[in-house]
Amino acid sequence: MNGEFQIDQKQLPPGTRLIDVLREQVGITGTKEGCGRGECGACTVLVDGRPVLSCIVLAARVSGAVETVEGLAEESTALRAAFARRAAFQCGFCTPGQIVRGTALLRRGLPESEAELRTAMSGNICRCTGYEGIVDALRDAEADDGAAPDVPFADQTWSRTS
Repeated sequence: MNGEFQIDQKQLPPGTRLIDVLREQVGITGTKEGCGRGECGACTVLVDGRPVLSCIVLAARVSGAVETVEGLAEESTALRAAFARRAAFQCGFCTPGQIVRGTALLRRGLPESEAELRTAMSGNICRCTGYEGIVDALRDAEADDGAAPDVPFADQTWSRTS
């Protein structure tokens, strides 16, 4: 590879990071930049099904299919519902990265032990909740029978009656 990268027939500078292409060039903003150093996991996306930290990956080095939290919306319905039921988020900043990494783990099967599951998710930091709700949500999603979620999402109509 010669370091050149094009998107929509526009050449990007050689040092352009994958997260910058996703957010600024493509307009996909679900992927968040937290630390910018590959330490927090907020920027996690999948490249050919494997979690990568898009804030430290040069776009020109990416070869394969890139999946973001937006692209996983349908597949991650059970996991998102479980996150809501288990109160696995508060501020929500880390949630897209957690959902992406969690989806990758669910695809191949969660580790059996809680310690192994926590290790598998350790690349994604949550400053608000701790990890019990996240681990519980992953287990719930794994056991989900495909039933419709019992919590509303932004793309669903919801109203409260007094």
